[in-house]
Amino acid sequence: MTKPASTVTPNTWEFLRDPMITPTGFREYDARWKYPDEINLPGMTALGLGIGTQMHKRGVEPVIAVGNDYRDYSLTIKNALILGLMQAGITVKDIGPCITPMAYFSSFHLGVPGVAMVTASHNPNGWTGVKMGFAMPLTHGPDEMGELKDIVLNGKGEPRDGGKYEFVDGVWDAYMDDLVGDFKMSRKLKVVCATGNGTASAYAPALFERIGVEVVESHNTLDYTFPNYNPNPEAMEMLHDMADSVKASGADFALGFDGDGDRCGVVDDEGEEIFADKVGVIMARDLSKIYPNSTFVADVKSTGLFAADPELQANGVKADYWKTGHSHMKRRVHELGALAGFEKSGHYFLAEPIGRGYDDGMRVAVEICKLMDRNPDMKMSDLRKALPVTHSTPTMSPYCADTEKYEVLERLVDKLVAKAEAGEQVAGRDIKEVVTVNGARVILDNGSWGLVRASSNTPNLVVVCESSESDEEMRAIFADIDAVIRTEPSVGDYDQKI
Repeated sequence: MTKPASTVTPNTWEFLRDPMITPTGFREYDARWKYPDEINLPGMTALGLGIGTQMHKRGVEPVIAVGNDYRDYSLTIKNALILGLMQAGITVKDIGPCITPMAYFSSFHLGVPGVAMVTASHNPNGWTGVKMGFAMPLTHGPDEMGELKDIVLNGKGEPRDGGKYEFVDGVWDAYMDDLVGDFKMSRKLKVVCATGNGTASAYAPALFERIGVEVVESHNTLDYTFPNYNPNPEAMEMLHDMADSVKASGADFALGFDGDGDRCGVVDDEGEEIFADKVGVIMARDLSKIYPNSTFVADVKSTGLFAADPELQANGVKADYWKTGHSHMKRRVHELGALAGFEKSGHYFLAEPIGRGYDDGMRVAVEICKLMDRNPDMKMSDLRKALPVTHSTPTMSPYCADTEKYEVLERLVDKLVAKAEAGEQVAGRDIKEVVTVNGARVILDNGSWGLVRASSNTPNLVVVCESSESDEEMRAIFADIDAVIRTEPSVGDYDQKI
């Protein structure tokens, strides 16, 4: 395999023969490109050769499980990836179309070290990518992705003999058994199951039925054109649709899943969207009664309640705030021996003895149903209202090109740190500290905060604000953070506003 050429362009002879790979597709913890604008099929084969070469370089047993999400082009891309893996002398176990957590599970079920899942996750159609790892439940982080990028872009892939292919059946049933075991609901639950016609449509309704939950279907027919909305339970469009379904059906709550099934969103019985970090606090409250003195990891976009909630404090909980990103969070949960990790985007990382430590929207659905079973007199809205009140924005993403966003963020962090050091205020309050573990989380003297960081998946910055006082203060925090962001002319419009 030759070094990818920067001169290859679509609709040329070279496009059908030579690898084309845009370097920005190698992100912090997975790989994503627009197809075929940023990567072609020979490029995917070069990526497969690179992954296989990396396995040999790291002394990993040369066996990998491979799956693909439900998009019309994912099978073609997976086959191109498999070709490269086999060129590298890797034995490929093809588990067919699946959700990402089922691919992760297959590593345990099949006893293989490697996993490569072809998916664009929650990105719109036109995107593709790969989530991968060699030591489940951990997946590639910045070090592994940097090494893979170097191998692929510099033509360091090494062909070897011995590559094999095997299609493996039966993983779906084993995965469902692992999720459910012999659990059955003892209380009646009626749940809106929202999948946005994505890959989770093949799993979530069957999962609910198996544990004895009445399903209210919401866009559960597989349709890779996504005719209703892009399946992303962090987007208000999907959450509002879930809320409408709850109100129309009288359901106890709604659970929504993203395009590859590793994230879960919640709307309660009153039609109120509960952002995933608040759901995490609800789950942490329940789990810390069973497992006192547990450690929970939250990403820097998440509510301050993991550290401040009196009930969690009474249960001896230790809160750890860490870098946003599924690979960062999985690794941190694993390193600390935490019981669970919660990310505002809807990734939940439930570790032993609850789960296997990777992000799995289906596992979260089962655990939420179990939580409701343990609290038979409580509605989901009761659990929401029992939390200390905070006022938070949705996750907002102003445009910033992949080639510029990290340099822009570095300047913004410096400006916000300088603002704090100069004794300036945000929303009329003193700045207590600026946490820079992942972007800048500006924490005020009353615990309210505002965050700006770079998206690892798309050409955007990410902005989140939370006030412990009022909606007005939350908006004031956003206005002051945004005023700093607007000093960077290359930052564009927001995808959604408060």
